[in-house]
Amino acid sequence: MTDSLLPSEELKQREVRFCTFDPAAKPARDAAQLLLNAPGVETVQALTRDSIHIHYKLCQISLQIIEESLAELGFHLDNSLLCRMRRALIYYCEETELANMGRSHDKANATLDVFINSYQQRRHGCRDPHPKHLRNHS
Repeated sequence: MTDSLLPSEELKQREVRFCTFDPAAKPARDAAQLLLNAPGVETVQALTRDSIHIHYKLCQISLQIIEESLAELGFHLDNSLLCRMRRALIYYCEETELANMGRSHDKANATLDVFINSYQQRRHGCRDPHPKHLRNHS
């Protein structure tokens, strides 16, 4: 067997579901915008207001890294029993696939890339609510 991967083995497609406490919240749209430019993520589509469909390259990022990054950014994943079992099975399968290929992820770098992408999409500048003349102390 050659070292190259078949496209079906390398490219994964998954659905990520969110738990929404606020009826006006749209976590799927916000998460899709954050993940769109993440390394290894090919496409992200918000299916409903509480679920996204994502295609990603397993050799660059895993579902576990994606979901842990979203959780650290404040998104609430669906934690129903079925979703937790499905999530655990996918994490195990992806980890096993990577081990069989002789590869592993550097979780710190992959998570950092998602945070950098999130930071770059935020509005920057002065966020001090005080008037400008009160901010100058000289």
